[in-house]
Amino acid sequence: MPRADTVTRQRNRIAEQKSFASVWDAIVDTPEEAENMKLRSGLMIALKAHMERVGLSHSEAAKIFGVTQPRVSDLVRDKINLFGLDALVNMAAAAGLHVEMTVQEAA
Repeated sequence: MPRADTVTRQRNRIAEQKSFASVWDAIVDTPEEAENMKLRSGLMIALKAHMERVGLSHSEAAKIFGVTQPRVSDLVRDKINLFGLDALVNMAAAAGLHVEMTVQEAA
C-alpha cells in the first residue's frame, strides 16, 4: 500500500497538469500552430475517409487528387508535417469534396 505522502505528491502532480482542448494544443508551441494543425489533420482525415468510402487505391487517389502516389502514401501514413493547408484543400477540391471553415471567438 502506498504511503500517504506518496499519494499526496501524486495527487498534487495530477492537479498541476494542464487541461487541453485538443492534442495539438498540448504538443505544439503556439496557439496559431495548434489551429493550423487542427485544420490540416481534419482535412487529412476527410481525404482518407473519402478514399475508403470510394474504394480508391493509392494510385487512383493520386490521379484524382492531382498528386503523386508517394504523396498519397504520405497522406495515408499521417505525415502531417509534409502537408500545408493549401495542398490539402486543393486535394479535397480535386476529389469533389467541399471544404468549409468556421471561425469563432476563442473560449
